[in-house]
Amino acid sequence: MLKEIKGLHHVTSMASGARANNAFFTETLGLRRVKQTVNFDAPDVYHLYYGDEIGTPGSVMTYFPFPDMGPRGAGAGEVGVTVFAVPKDALPYWRERLAARGVPGLQEEEIFGEKRLRFTGPDGDEFALAEIADSRAPWTGGGVPVDVAIRGFQGASLRLRDAGATDELLRFMGYEVADTAGAVTRFVLPGGNGADMIEVETLPGARPARLGAGSVHHIAFAVPDRAAQLEVREALADTGHQVTPVIDRDYFWSIYFRTPGGVLFEVATNEPGFDRDEDTAHLGEALRLPKQHAHLRSYLEQHLEPLS
Repeated sequence: MLKEIKGLHHVTSMASGARANNAFFTETLGLRRVKQTVNFDAPDVYHLYYGDEIGTPGSVMTYFPFPDMGPRGAGAGEVGVTVFAVPKDALPYWRERLAARGVPGLQEEEIFGEKRLRFTGPDGDEFALAEIADSRAPWTGGGVPVDVAIRGFQGASLRLRDAGATDELLRFMGYEVADTAGAVTRFVLPGGNGADMIEVETLPGARPARLGAGSVHHIAFAVPDRAAQLEVREALADTGHQVTPVIDRDYFWSIYFRTPGGVLFEVATNEPGFDRDEDTAHLGEALRLPKQHAHLRSYLEQHLEPLS
């Protein structure tokens, strides 16, 4: 069993427009845009990062906004709901705030003894706010009071036709079964970074998910450094997973592998962080480009959708 994984690092999704996406996360949810850069493989598409003040692993939601991308088709083999943590008694504030901004899909629920507020993003992305005890410091520069602000992720859910092999994988990654409610099994990572919950929902008859705007592209798990990442890579490869080589993503190093249920997993390092090329006070304000795309700056500045 692996000991190096500490919880979620980030969750990366797809959107149909950069400006609406940026407004939703920075103005409606009050998160900080900690980086604006571009997709390594499609440099004419942004890669936007939102999180706490410094983009602490476990707080960062990232997006590829493909202009005019068609909507996703929900189904099996995908990340379903991304769950953010908020303090106890914060949900009335959030229900009022989200309703006032016309956010659709508002629905209160309780699962595993926790109160949640479900809602959808600009592209039908599925989110929830969960009231839990959480000592992580929030970003309050987005205008949300400190006593109700988002602390980071609590975790995410996976929707699978058959959860057996993925359950085994999560156990191998250090997660333990905490509880079961109907078709949903909750896994937790003891001693994690706060973003240490994964729920697996088994839907045997569900159609396969179709990737589109509002889909989670991949879910990333955090390890402290490159040495720990190499240990994880070797262990995963030894158990038969097809793992990519280590890839430099400028703000972390990454490896990827497709899980038995079809969800793409990433394992990302906490180092070097989002302040490697920007002062903390000005994170996310300027367009940063990977060195291989630096020559495209003039073109990209003219053609990328303005964020405000």
